[in-house]
Amino acid sequence: MIRGKGFTLIEVMVVVAIIGILASVAIPGYTSYVLRSHRSAAITGLLDLASRQARFYTIGNTYADSMTALGYAADPMPIGSSQAATYNLSIVSASATGFTVQAAPTGNQTNDVCGTYQYTDLGVKSITAGTVKECWKQ
Repeated sequence: MIRGKGFTLIEVMVVVAIIGILASVAIPGYTSYVLRSHRSAAITGLLDLASRQARFYTIGNTYADSMTALGYAADPMPIGSSQAATYNLSIVSASATGFTVQAAPTGNQTNDVCGTYQYTDLGVKSITAGTVKECWKQ
């Protein structure tokens, strides 16, 4: 009996099943990693905004209430790649005595467990979901 070259249907089905199992394990892990990696951009953006607020205060004895006054191009300022922003950086409140800034997730980043990051002039870090210790670590 002459056997033809190629694979049997059973062999192909076994390979497809193995690929499916590997993908079901790898894709959620990769997605979680991507969401965590975008957190550092939000934290860096907030700390940059806070330092700009401190410089603004040294000049005028008050904190800026708009992003454009601090040199940003937009209010709120998108953070992330040019194709898809992951966070929107904005000023929640500002006065002569203090400020609160935030990085609100947008797009796919809204699936992250940390939610919205906030930072104040006193250095108080907060989030709307998750734990501060876990979400603010860098």
